[in-house]
Amino acid sequence: MITQSLSNGQPLPLIDQPSSRWQEEMRTVIRQPAELLQLLQLDPGLLPAAEQAARLFPLRVPRPYLQRMQPGNPQDPLLLQVLPLGLELQSVPGFASDPLEEANSNPLPGLIHKYASRVLLIANGACAINCRYCFRRHFPYEDNNPSRAEWQPILDYIQAHPEVNEVILSGGDPLANSDSRLAALITALEALPQLSRLRIHSRLPVVIPSRVTPELVQILGQSRLKVVLVSHINHPQEIDAEVCTQLSKLRQAGVHLLNQAVLLKGINDQLSTQVALAEALFAADILPYYLFVLDNVAGAAHFAISDSQAEQLHLQLQQKLPGFLVAKLAREVPGRPHKTLLPSSPWLSP
Repeated sequence: MITQSLSNGQPLPLIDQPSSRWQEEMRTVIRQPAELLQLLQLDPGLLPAAEQAARLFPLRVPRPYLQRMQPGNPQDPLLLQVLPLGLELQSVPGFASDPLEEANSNPLPGLIHKYASRVLLIANGACAINCRYCFRRHFPYEDNNPSRAEWQPILDYIQAHPEVNEVILSGGDPLANSDSRLAALITALEALPQLSRLRIHSRLPVVIPSRVTPELVQILGQSRLKVVLVSHINHPQEIDAEVCTQLSKLRQAGVHLLNQAVLLKGINDQLSTQVALAEALFAADILPYYLFVLDNVAGAAHFAISDSQAEQLHLQLQQKLPGFLVAKLAREVPGRPHKTLLPSSPWLSP
């Protein structure tokens, strides 16, 4: 049996045997800061703080993702998303372990219900990559990782809420499931006639492109549900030829491709970077969807930029790009029945 680990380091079994390429790449992710620094030829002086921060939130970097980083560059925008820093150890007022208060919308293990017409299912607690800004870096995955035997209460809950017509598979990363387990889950959801859409939020096809297997393409392409894959790409450097090739297989199978990004200080908070990201996404047949300001999660305050900076950047994007390439600037506010759009146009009141 292949064993992966949850985003918080807890072990999680996966069930495909023998392992496929993507599962092997999941198994061999870089977990030690010393190895990451050595492979990228970076200053060993970064190691003590990186090791300390990684004890709070483990390091996970897939090797295909590492290949897109520039050796010797401590400011590489992909490296900055994954490198543990001493700044994560600082306690900053207003930054909490559950910034979206998801514990208040967690009626069943693995199920989050915040919005009227859709529910979110924690389909797997494992991640291929641990992004240091992740709003679920403190999430209790060990209490929200239902087995197949525990799916039925979730299905019953959805059936008891006929206003729900969409299920969002999230995590962790839902594509950390084997193809067979994912197929079984989707089949169970398809049996609920009220459902019309299935949305999958995943970083795996970006950080480990081999995850887009022929079996996955078939599962998603043949579903009776309208399937949407929301990738999480923050910087144009994350999109290489293999990512484009693999995602195009899903697009050709009828899967709708969207992207959501997070505004991150020193990584993608420049106009030129955001323009390049939008163009690279569209070249890969992915439409920009949301551009989120940072969720105030403990350990990630050093990534935050002000709302005024975000709004000014978004206004500049509207002036540079056609409207269909401008992602909606938004944040999630606990307790609100929808995402909150930030004003970025002079004719919008705050």
